[in-house]
Amino acid sequence: MKEALAHCNSCNNENCFIKKHLHLDKMKPFLDKKNSFLCKKSHQFIIEGAPMQGLYFIKKGKVKTIKTGINGREQIVRFTKDGDTLGFRGFGTSKRYLIGAYALEDTVLCNFSNEVMLEILHTVPEFTYDLMLFYAEELNKSENNIRKIAHMNVRERVIDSLLYIHRKFGQTDGTIDIALSRKEIADFAGTTEEQVTRMISSLKKEQLIETTGKRIGLLNITKLRTEIMDHKYI
Repeated sequence: MKEALAHCNSCNNENCFIKKHLHLDKMKPFLDKKNSFLCKKSHQFIIEGAPMQGLYFIKKGKVKTIKTGINGREQIVRFTKDGDTLGFRGFGTSKRYLIGAYALEDTVLCNFSNEVMLEILHTVPEFTYDLMLFYAEELNKSENNIRKIAHMNVRERVIDSLLYIHRKFGQTDGTIDIALSRKEIADFAGTTEEQVTRMISSLKKEQLIETTGKRIGLLNITKLRTEIMDHKYI
């Protein structure tokens, strides 16, 4: 990891939790206590089970968060991008990270230590209230996703995963704006690499998607959504 300053006042991430509260006078003194650094592609900066080192906020880049499952297999539980928050699940409870996190590309991260975060929570009530709402929303998303996935077959899981990744990162020049391996898609969809490869091949033959190397483009989003509509696609 290398030092890479990121200034909140010039940040363009309006959805960043810190950026949203810059207008509060009580928040401004804490900005000088923030650390920022560059995490190179494929580097792990949060280790599952390690002691909490505060919360991370993505200034620019893409990250995957993982959870170790049965037989030590890594399950991708979330993809994140500019402005997203990381490491919040263990904060204030277990005091250890409940997930691991890897940079999917060179990523600039901002970090507030445990001590600073606790100071913010005790000093800035607006921030604390909004963080509580954020936790509630994330918990609701997780519970809904668990129920949805439990009733999906392999094809539906792959389609649902591709639609999510498309919503998260968008599509540029005909392909989703991130290159993921078939294994990474499988680890997110909760299936195997072989099954993902077969499903992608099938979806290509049906002209619902196209591929260029690791990159995938969605050709008929409406039809893909229709396939999983029974699972209340959002």
